[in-house]
Amino acid sequence: MNILSDIILLDSESLRLFGIKLFNKDLYELLFRLAINLLFSYTIILKVYKATRRDSEYLFSYLVFSPMVFFICHLFASTKLSIGFAFGLFAVFSILRYRTTTIPVKEMTYMFVIIGLSVLNAISTKKVSYSELIFTNFFVLGLMYLLERYILTSGIEIQTVNYEKIENIKPQNESILIADLEERTGKLIDKVELLEADYLKDSARIRVYFKKQK
Repeated sequence: MNILSDIILLDSESLRLFGIKLFNKDLYELLFRLAINLLFSYTIILKVYKATRRDSEYLFSYLVFSPMVFFICHLFASTKLSIGFAFGLFAVFSILRYRTTTIPVKEMTYMFVIIGLSVLNAISTKKVSYSELIFTNFFVLGLMYLLERYILTSGIEIQTVNYEKIENIKPQNESILIADLEERTGKLIDKVELLEADYLKDSARIRVYFKKQK
């Protein structure tokens, strides 16, 4: 039975389309590493990050970044690309910016963690055992959970809201703006941050920092 399966595997690996193999047994390793990466990355995103945010403004970006960075790095590790080409491709990512809003430092840190885990899970060599790889993922996950939930808790919740009273976004009307938002939400507000103003529609996007109620 084992001999038959080896023959079938050998035949499938010999099939080619335009000179490229249709199947390679390295696919199994790719799927295993991808499963590890998605398990830990998505746990950080959905169970640690999302649990402390009232909105999901950056959730889509994090969920997409993880598998995409993983596949890109896996391609780099599996293909003999020139160093110049590899650096050039990553230079494209370095010039990308979110022009519609300013990303807070904490959100950028989460993005760095997601990208870092994806890179580690994709390009770690055979000299790194799977136990070491899984331990690294567990350590990062545990660190993020402890810092977010117990050690560096700021007592602040963040939410992005659409606000229609455009006259209240002026700096001199900040106290009026906060009072209006507190009356609507019934919660104490620490500060507000203007993200975007649309004077044609008389609306604005505001990031609101709520004080957590005990």
